[in-house]
Amino acid sequence: MGPRAVPRLLLVLLDCWASVSAQAGTTPVVTTEGLNSTKPVPTTLRSVISSKPPEIPRASRPFSGPRPAPVTDVAALCVCDLSPAQCDVNCCCDPDCSSVDFSVFSACSIPVVTGDSHFCSQKAAVYSLNFTADPPQRVFKLVDQINPSVFCVHITNYKPALSFINPEVTDESSFDKLMKAPDGFSLNAESDVSTRLDAPQTAKYEYGVPLQTSDSFLRFPSPLTSSLCTDNNPAAFLVNQAVKCTRRINLEHCEEMETLSMAYYSSPKILRVPGSGIEVPIMVQSIVIRSLNKTLTRLEDTEILRVSKQGVVEAGHIKICTNVVLEVTYSLTYTDTGEVIKADLFLLLGAVSSAMVPLQQKFEIYFIQQNAKPVPLSGNPGYVVGLPLVAGFQPQKGSGIIQTTNRYGQLTLLRSTTEQDCLAAEGIRAPVLFGYNMQSGCKLRLTKALTCRLVAQKMKSLLKGQGFPDYVAPFGNSQAQDVLDWVPVYFITQTSHVKDSCQLPVALTVEVKWTKYGSLLNPQAKIVNVTARLISSSFPETNSGNERTILISTAVTFVDVSAPAEAGFRARPTINARLPFNFFFPFV
Repeated sequence: MGPRAVPRLLLVLLDCWASVSAQAGTTPVVTTEGLNSTKPVPTTLRSVISSKPPEIPRASRPFSGPRPAPVTDVAALCVCDLSPAQCDVNCCCDPDCSSVDFSVFSACSIPVVTGDSHFCSQKAAVYSLNFTADPPQRVFKLVDQINPSVFCVHITNYKPALSFINPEVTDESSFDKLMKAPDGFSLNAESDVSTRLDAPQTAKYEYGVPLQTSDSFLRFPSPLTSSLCTDNNPAAFLVNQAVKCTRRINLEHCEEMETLSMAYYSSPKILRVPGSGIEVPIMVQSIVIRSLNKTLTRLEDTEILRVSKQGVVEAGHIKICTNVVLEVTYSLTYTDTGEVIKADLFLLLGAVSSAMVPLQQKFEIYFIQQNAKPVPLSGNPGYVVGLPLVAGFQPQKGSGIIQTTNRYGQLTLLRSTTEQDCLAAEGIRAPVLFGYNMQSGCKLRLTKALTCRLVAQKMKSLLKGQGFPDYVAPFGNSQAQDVLDWVPVYFITQTSHVKDSCQLPVALTVEVKWTKYGSLLNPQAKIVNVTARLISSSFPETNSGNERTILISTAVTFVDVSAPAEAGFRARPTINARLPFNFFFPFV
C-alpha cells in the first residue's frame, strides 16, 4: 500500500480513540458512495483498544430501522469491499481506494461484477489494470451481457421481491410473549401470513395438479429433451401417461442406483388431498419376473414380500444385474370430490446384461374413479365379430349422438318364435351382431275389421322396432360427441303401386358395408355404409268374413368391400444420359 495511506490509517485510529472517550452509545458515521444509504457502522478496532465495550442503551440495541434500499446498479456493487472506510488490497471496485492505491495493485481480485445472472440482459462492471501506464491505472468498463439460456428472466415486475421485511428483534420483554403465542415462536407476523398464503386453498386435487407425497411429489420419470429418463417430472392428477425412456447404467454398480430398485417406486406415500396429513400408501399388487430369454414368471402374493434388491451376479465372464425395474404401472383410484383413496403398483422386474445397456424402461399411470363402471366397447378401435353394433340417433342438428343404455338394443331385428305370431312376438328383438348375417320373420293375420292404414302402421312398427337409429358408429370405440365420424343410415322405401290395393310393408333388409382399415399386420374392421330398405307389397282389400295371413321378414347382411392391398414401391429410376453422336462409329 502506498505511503499516502499511512496518514489516513492514523486518522482512523485517532477517530476510534475519540469515539471511546465520547458519550456512550455513539458510533461513527461512515458514508459509502454508491450503496444508496448512509448508516452508522461500528468499527472493528473498538474492542481492541478498550477491553470493556461502552454501554449501549437498550432502546437502540435492536436494529429496528428500515432496511437499506436494494442495490441494482452494478457499478455500485462491490463484494470485495470488506473494510469500512479503508481500501482493500486488490479490490478494484472499492470506492475507498485512490489512484495511488490502484498503482500498487498486482491484479483485480474481482474482475467482473454482475447482478442477477437469471436475467436475459444485464449490465456488467469490468475492472482491470493497465500496467503499461506510468503509474499503473485502473480501467473500468460498463458493458451489456446477454444470457444465452432459454429460461432467463426478461423483466422483474414484482418490486417487493427486491427488498426485505424488517424483522422483529426479540428482547427480554417480548420473549415470553412470543413463546406463549399459539403458533409457537416467530420473529414477525408477516412470516406467518406468507406461510398461510403458500398453503393450498382447496382441499382437493384438480386436473393437472402434481400429486403430493409426504416429502415432495410423486415422481414419474419421462424423457424431456432426449430419450434419457428425467426423474424430477411430477405425476399430474387425472393425466394418464405412458412413456418410455432410457438409462445409462454401470452393471458393476447397479445396486447403487435407486431408480432401478422396487423401493424407489413403492416407498412414496401420496397425500389424500393437497396439504393434508392423511397418507395413502402405494400397494404392490403384482410383480412379474422376466429372464434373459424373455420368459415371464408372475410371483405369488407370498413371494412379493421376499423380493430382494437388485444385485450383480456373475455367469462365467458375464455380469448380470438381477431384479432391475423394467416397467412401472401406477393405478390410482380417486373420488368425485378430488381425493386419492387408493394407489396400486404393478412392476416388471428382470435381469440386465451388458448387451441390454443402455436400459429402456417403461412407465405408465392411469386414474380410475371410485364406483364408476367402465363403458363396454364393441372393439378398440375396430369392431370385433360377435359384438353388437354401436348405433344411436341425433335429436337435433348440432347435438351429439343419443344412445340407449342397453348396448344390445341399439340396432335390432325381429326375433323368430315358435308360435310365428307377430303380435305375440311384439317387443322381442334380436341385436345385430357384427359379422353375423341374420334373417327372421313371423306371420300376421288380417281381417275385415282392420283398416289398411292401421295395419300399415302396425307392420312398420314391428319391422323397425322402437327407436330405429339414424347413425351407426364406424368403429367399436367411437365417441358420441364425434358426430361427423359416424355413418348415417340411408333409409329407402320400396313400393309397388297397384290400383285398388293396400300397400303394406312386409320386409326390412339392412346391408352393412365394412372394410379393413389400417396395417396389413393388424387390420381393423370399419363400417363405411349402412342402408336399410323397407319393402312394401300390394294386397287387395279383404272381403267380408275372409282372413289373410301375411309373412313378415327382417334380414341383415354384412358385405366386405375392402380393396385388395397393393404393395407400394417407388418407381424405378430412369437414366436420362445421352450418348455422343459418334458413340458407335465406325459401325453406324
